[in-house]
Amino acid sequence: MLFYLHTRNYNMETLTSREAAGVLDDLIKINNDRIEGYEKALKDLKPEDNDLQLVFLKAIDQSRKVRMVLGKEIQTLGEDIPTGTSGGGAIHRAWLEVKATFSGHNRHSILASCEYGEDAAQKAYESALKSEHLPEYLSTIVLEEKEELKQVHDHIKSLRDRSA
Repeated sequence: MLFYLHTRNYNMETLTSREAAGVLDDLIKINNDRIEGYEKALKDLKPEDNDLQLVFLKAIDQSRKVRMVLGKEIQTLGEDIPTGTSGGGAIHRAWLEVKATFSGHNRHSILASCEYGEDAAQKAYESALKSEHLPEYLSTIVLEEKEELKQVHDHIKSLRDRSA
């Protein structure tokens, strides 16, 4: 009987670790989407909008750092780091839609699309924070990242509003 209880607890712990890794997996994918979205936005910039280049490069760098932090945590949980985007992910597919909406290629439409992607990232982080599968230490990491991404969101929104 004691062996059975121990095995059962181990299986629940393993299941919880997999579920926590799944939540982090979705966040890595939304950050991969974010990187792709900003890379697309960089290509669509006109010469007069080169001031946005540094903003977009910083957002890309931010998502790469987030991906590294979350990736280490996923590996600690015994899972592999995802390399794809959220196209098949559970949280959001918004950046894929954003990439398709860069039709106007003007400053305002590019910034509006970036803000839309940032909104999707914020929703993904909110969803992750509501998950019952994240241990407290991971919730703390996710909350800090959400707040850092929120600063970029607000900056993009401010730039978009000024471009109207």
